[in-house]
Amino acid sequence: MALREALVEAAEKHFDVILPGYTHLQHAQPVLLSHHLLAYVWMLTRDFERLAAARKSADACPLGAAALAGTTYPLDRFATTAALGFARPIPNSLDAVSDRDFLLDLIYACSVSSLHLSRLAEELILWSTAEFGFITLADSYATGSSIMPQKKNPDFAELIRGKSGRVVGDLMALMMTLKSLPLAYNKDLQEDKEGAMDAADTLEDCYRCAAGMVATMTVHPEAMMAQAKKGYLAATDVADYLAKKGMPFRRAHEVVGHLVLLCEQRGCDLEDLTLADFQAESDLFEADIVNCLNLPAIVAARTTYGGTGHAAVREQLAEVEAALAADCARL
Repeated sequence: MALREALVEAAEKHFDVILPGYTHLQHAQPVLLSHHLLAYVWMLTRDFERLAAARKSADACPLGAAALAGTTYPLDRFATTAALGFARPIPNSLDAVSDRDFLLDLIYACSVSSLHLSRLAEELILWSTAEFGFITLADSYATGSSIMPQKKNPDFAELIRGKSGRVVGDLMALMMTLKSLPLAYNKDLQEDKEGAMDAADTLEDCYRCAAGMVATMTVHPEAMMAQAKKGYLAATDVADYLAKKGMPFRRAHEVVGHLVLLCEQRGCDLEDLTLADFQAESDLFEADIVNCLNLPAIVAARTTYGGTGHAAVREQLAEVEAALAADCARL
């Protein structure tokens, strides 16, 4: 919960900050930083649901299954299930002895969440490099170099990224332990506990570190905006401009491609072209084309549900805050 809260707080604090959105790690379209951060909140929201489902899966009582066939003692399994605080008894004694699905569910949920944390950590690592310069990590979540005095290494983020392999390894180990086991109990099942506890403990530590990094990082909006102005991020909107005026999008795509080529030849951006330059490619361009080249306007125009427009992100913030409050109440 602390990580979700930190991400939401950062999204609210830096609501109007614009950065380039990427596909293939190439500049694609401008987005709000808040929109980008909230993507991780939704991942973590799903992670909570998976962990909650794993808990529900484990909430079944095996008592009374005995060695494998049940017991001859006059035992009321429903009464003992209620007395021990379980939701239900396991209905088949063979399954009760041999089932470890509930541990697979737990480690799978931990594995997916650790992958999400690894993705977040990777972006924090990239954003903190001199090449990006989007953020500065707090000293408490970075270390110096043993040989290079100028270095500030994102060690905590790198460790989170690395720990994801460990958690996924715990999942693979248990899956291989269970593979081909005949019913019912086999001594192999002694190996079921260490991985589950390791995965849960590792994920908890990673959550704690990630929350601290996000809560204490310094965001550099000017660096994000500077990068958002590179890579012709307005190109899609210029193509949409033509499409809305009746030009088939395939042809609009080609026209804008020619304009981008012109920019590359001149060493400028789309916003540096004149109206005459645009009209040389298509007479559908009018003076209002300049509105398609303004990054804040491009972002704000994405008003559909789930989009990066300011109004849409405000709506999204309200949803994630409600979901967070609901999940906190379930704990």
